Amino acid sequence: DKAVHLIREVGETGSPEKSFSIDRISYKDPKVFELIGSGDTDGIFQVESSGMKDLCTRLKPNSVEDLTAIGALYRPGPLGSGMVDDFIDRKHGRKPIVYEVPQLESILKETYGVIVYQEQVMKIARELAGYSLGQADMLRRAMGKKKADEMAKNCELFVKGAVERGLPEAKAKGIFDLMAMFAEYGFNKSHSAAYAILTYQTAYLKAHYPVEFMAALMSTEINNTDKITKYIADSRAHDIRILSPDVNFSRQSFSVEKNPETKQKQIRFGLEAIKGVGGIAVECI
Repeated sequence: DKAVHLIREVGETGSPEKSFSIDRISYKDPKVFELIGSGDTDGIFQVESSGMKDLCTRLKPNSVEDLTAIGALYRPGPLGSGMVDDFIDRKHGRKPIVYEVPQLESILKETYGVIVYQEQVMKIARELAGYSLGQADMLRRAMGKKKADEMAKNCELFVKGAVERGLPEAKAKGIFDLMAMFAEYGFNKSHSAAYAILTYQTAYLKAHYPVEFMAALMSTEINNTDKITKYIADSRAHDIRILSPDVNFSRQSFSVEKNPETKQKQIRFGLEAIKGVGGIAVECI
């Protein structure tokens, strides 16, 4: 929100920046995915840690679906089980994408044949074994909590439903076991998708409006000296000039100014970020 306000404020009259809205951006921008895949993700929501940077550079996401999967996969279970490596190898064609039965393709295509989400487990139960929505949700819960007695009941129910729909019993049992194995690591997609949108939006701002984005980012961390130092270094690495604090030009938080000669955007240091200068003092100034 701070970045969007800065973009509108700095934009020339009549320019697209003046009416910029984060709600109207394209979610298929190659520049954004290139930025995430390069690991240049300081300040980008959810993908700032060294582990996430490593995953992004290995996976090279090129869709919001990939970003959604990243959020679900970056957890101890999937990382430790080899599931993440399998996902990456399938995405890049190093391993074949295999579906146990053709009906699974429409459900697992976006995750390269790997069961990543709880919603996929529910959909497999519905499509292959005729579960109702309520029954599928009970199955998801039983798998998540590893309830042995409920799992045994569900296995019987699943196999019976799948056989009635034309699947061989052994194949149905194999698919149920596969679902049970992946369900231990399953994550709910709706949660991950919301995170993926924020990851993309912050990456979009960094890719297209880096000066306004970094100024907004430092303003949100104005009382955290370590983070300010980190983001100043990142700004300089991207050739963004940081102007010293100035009693006549600085605002309370970090702001964006244009160089009068080159018209290049620069970040002006916020007064409140100076040690010992509190918000009330800045307001008085």
